[in-house]
Parts: sequence; structure tokens; C-alpha cells
Amino acid sequence: MADTSALRARLLEGHVIPAHPLALTEDRQLDERHQRGLTRYYKAAGAGGIAVAVHTTQFAIRQQPSLHQRVLKLAAEEAGSLIKIAGLCGDTQQALREAHQANELGYDAGLLCMAGNPDPEAIAQAIPLVGFYLQPAIGGPILPYGFWRHFFDIPNVVAVKVAPFNRYQTIDVVRALKDSGRAHEIALYTGNDDAIIHDLTTDFDGLRFVGGLLGQWAVWTKKAVELLKNPRHANALTDANAAIFDAANGFRGSIPGIHEILCRQGLLRGRWCLDPNEDLSPGQMEEIDRIYMAYPFLQD
Repeated sequence: MADTSALRARLLEGHVIPAHPLALTEDRQLDERHQRGLTRYYKAAGAGGIAVAVHTTQFAIRQQPSLHQRVLKLAAEEAGSLIKIAGLCGDTQQALREAHQANELGYDAGLLCMAGNPDPEAIAQAIPLVGFYLQPAIGGPILPYGFWRHFFDIPNVVAVKVAPFNRYQTIDVVRALKDSGRAHEIALYTGNDDAIIHDLTTDFDGLRFVGGLLGQWAVWTKKAVELLKNPRHANALTDANAAIFDAANGFRGSIPGIHEILCRQGLLRGRWCLDPNEDLSPGQMEEIDRIYMAYPFLQD
């Protein structure tokens, strides 16, 4: 197993790690120029890493294996010294295939989604692991304290993204990490889009979140880097996230919402998703217009 000490040290420094979107043309083919441009934007904005082939990249890319591989490859080519994290999905066999593919493309770690009930110990043999508590609203299972206590005993675990959008479940993960005795080598990253600043400014009985791996930080990334250094505007950021991620409609418009902001930033040409029926929810555009007027200080 490769030495992970350098990777652990970098993750523990704390970084903005955007969940990388997918740039498509109007006919829903890969828009390579804008896909590369997004990665370059995150690098120029001061992000410390990127997470690719995750929910924000659209899980449906796995239905097109050549697209999945191409998206991972493009990001790796542009990322340079950024920490590169690849999303890993499915059952153990699929997640292992994806872990080996990520390794071949030069990714540093894999973000393991537990929705397919994979065996994390087997996958950790293939690539350093970032644990992932995915919110149940978009398909994540409930993962109790006991799961995380066992997970943190896996030697090749380097970090965890905590994103259940639930304070009780967030505390389960933090408590399990503390009880494992490995908080000095496993980095805590928030994925709780509804509580980003709250997570970053809370002392969890001696433990702290050092950064965030977030779809919210796929937009306005330069400002996100400033917020990580000086966390503030908690309620404004949560309100903005509610509009962008379509909280009022069970997050159905979350990916188109991210795309809409990136279009306004000049980084995408349209909101197109792989599913032609996936677009903003009724009233979501008006909410995005509202938060644009209300919170100019959050925007690049």
C-alpha cells in the first residue's frame, strides 16, 4: 500500500474542494473546451482540489463508460497540483473498477458512495479512501455511529465528507472519528450545504472541519476560498444554497441550479443535463434572481 502521509498532510491543511460539474453542448455531448475551462477556473480561484464523477458531475455519466473516463481524464490533465478525488459508486465490483481507473489516471483518492453497499475495506486496497455520508434525499443510506467507527479503523482512509444535511448524523461521524483515535490523520470535510459556515466554525468537542468538498463551492469559488479563510455570512450562504440547490423541491433542480450560476459566470453555455427532462424547478429561477440581488458579496 502506498505511503499516504503527504496526502493526509495536504488534506488536513483544509481546502476548498469543488464537486466538478459536467459541461455539455445543446445536443448533450461533452463540451470539452468548457469542461477544461471549469477545472482551470477552480485552480485559478484558489481551490485546493477537485472531486470528479460525483453527484454534481451527474451519476448518469456511468451509463456512458467512454464519457465517464473522458471526464476524469480531462480534469486530471488540467488539475496540475490540485488534490484529485474521483467519485466511486456501485457495488464492490463496480467501485473497484472505478478505483483502478482513477489510479491509472493519477487520482489521489476515491470518494466512496455507500448507496450500492460496497465493501470499503476491499476498495481501500486499491486507492486511498474519502468516506462519504450522502444525504438520504438523493439516495444515501443512513449510516450510524457503528458504521463510521468501523470505517475509521480502515488503514487507507484519509478523509471523510460529511453530508447527511442532519446535525444528529453529522455528530455521529465526528464522534466516531474522535473515538477512533485517528483525528490527527483523517481530515473532516463538510458536505452539509445547509450548514457550511456552521460546520467550519463549530468546535465538536475538540474536533473541527478543516474544509469543504461541496457542490456549492463549484460556483463562486474564489469567494468560497475567502470564506474558508474567514468564515462568515452563514445565513446568507444557506439562503443562497437553498435557491441554487432547489431545497424547496427536494433538491430536484440542484444540478441545473449549479449550471445556471456557472452560465451567469460565463463558465458554461447552458444548463443542459444528460437527462433532457432535468431542468430548474418551477419558481427556482426567480429564487436565483432573488439571491443574486440579495448577496452580491458571495459572488465572484
